[in-house]
Amino acid sequence: MREELTTYLLEKPVQRVLKMSQVHRNPRQPREHFDEAALQELASSIDEYGLMQAIEVRPDNERGGYEIVAGERRWRAHQLLKRTKIRATITSEKSELRRFKRSVSENVNREDMTPLEEARAFQRILDEEEGATPESVAADFSKTTAYVKLRLALLDLREDVAKLVESKTIGTQAAVQIAALSHANQAAVLAKFSRGELASDNEIVHFAYAMRQQQEQAVLMITEELTEEQRTERAAVQKKTRTALDKIEQVRAMLDEIGASDPLKLAQALEGGVGARLEQLDRVAESLTKARFQLKQAKAHSEAKELVQVNPEAVAESESEPAAA
Repeated sequence: MREELTTYLLEKPVQRVLKMSQVHRNPRQPREHFDEAALQELASSIDEYGLMQAIEVRPDNERGGYEIVAGERRWRAHQLLKRTKIRATITSEKSELRRFKRSVSENVNREDMTPLEEARAFQRILDEEEGATPESVAADFSKTTAYVKLRLALLDLREDVAKLVESKTIGTQAAVQIAALSHANQAAVLAKFSRGELASDNEIVHFAYAMRQQQEQAVLMITEELTEEQRTERAAVQKKTRTALDKIEQVRAMLDEIGASDPLKLAQALEGGVGARLEQLDRVAESLTKARFQLKQAKAHSEAKELVQVNPEAVAESESEPAAA
């Protein structure tokens, strides 16, 4: 009868006050990093207003006591306050994966997890849940499929780059671009970043994207010979581009001359056409901004070309394909 009563009680979540010594964290908890300042804020809030929501635990038959299902931040805050007891809801959920998903849900939708913690959590669900897909994982946590796939891409990062992402030294958007590179080329981007040559996430994004294009181009250059027609076309484009850029110096000299003119004499020389000419210069300025952006991109490609190393796996894969008849 007593065993039946115990079973009944554990089948329905019950709330109790537990000793802190009875409660321990789940070693497979999806979160690994906890912001100390945020924890201290939570502890202060609990100290002043009390625990608003009980933590959720389950009986741990292997280690004894109770394992946290949800609420590790609240448990850690109690530790900071040196509390000896904590209010907890006891659940009998037996599925480890279901408990894991509930823990992920509690954290991911409050943006408490780092991008890499999310990535590892999503990958574990894909590995362990039968029939799971990026689409189903996205639906589970009210995310888009694109969001899940971008997080999963982070698992391709080198460990040293991943550490910088975990510490928020490198942002998620930049990390996704780096993750698309081979490990050798990731190291090249990291070295450039470490030397201070990439001052912002935006610069990393553009440079890593350029590296990726150069990486793919390098493979093509190895696996495909340029035809004579392609060489001639490339030479013509190079000549045309250099000629156009050379003429910019002539335009700059003209603009310098106008810039040094006396405004009154300039107005007299244009005889009422100042407004139209100002609009003309605005269009020139807009074109200059676009051209400057493209040249900055070209600079990134030029630097990337010097650093890029061909992905051996990509080359091997290309060379293993049967030759066209």
